[in-house]
Amino acid sequence: MFTGIHEDVRPQLETLSLDRKRPLVITDADEVLFNFMAGLEEFLGSRELFFDWSSFALTGNIRRISNKQPIEQKEVGALLTDFFDQRCAHLVAVDGAAEGLATLSKHAQVVVLSNVPPKYASKRLEGLKGNGMDFPLIANIGSKGEVVRYLTQDMSAPAYFIDDIPHNHSSVNEHAAHVHRLHYIADDRLSKLLGPAEHCHTRLYGWPDICAHIIRHIETGEY
Repeated sequence: MFTGIHEDVRPQLETLSLDRKRPLVITDADEVLFNFMAGLEEFLGSRELFFDWSSFALTGNIRRISNKQPIEQKEVGALLTDFFDQRCAHLVAVDGAAEGLATLSKHAQVVVLSNVPPKYASKRLEGLKGNGMDFPLIANIGSKGEVVRYLTQDMSAPAYFIDDIPHNHSSVNEHAAHVHRLHYIADDRLSKLLGPAEHCHTRLYGWPDICAHIIRHIETGEY
């Protein structure tokens, strides 16, 4: 059971205490709570690189300013490691995110489920707390579906999942289909490159709409 949860993630889950009778909001961080792409673009510029916005993927779109050639996959991985190490704690929060979570926390429990490398979890927490979003963090590795199933097992209250990445919605649909899935991409440029995730319940475009959608369901059972 829960064989898809990484060994470095399981201890984080086991120490998290949740009320099974209270609604739960599980939210991603990058491009949901933090302006990841804006921060990445600034970082790339400091490395004589740029993002060309041809698609949603990082690989193939990070190019050298000097010759416009894309960097290789292994370079992308190393670049992201440096980015999280140096910039994770200092990313700018998405407009309305802190206010939105504060509002939702009056109606539900909130957990941040981010695929930030666990060794940088403390930096992500620093960024969350510094922007008024002091909520429990799970630094995940891999797909999110089984983690969401673990978090919502035996719950008698509704649960909600907010994420920008389509395959995360597919993973949650596969392993925890009972969870209501909201697709949100904060960066307008990135949002325009991608339609609604195949396995989301709805695509939303700002934190006021996210809050209204979730609170309406908690209070009325309707979307």
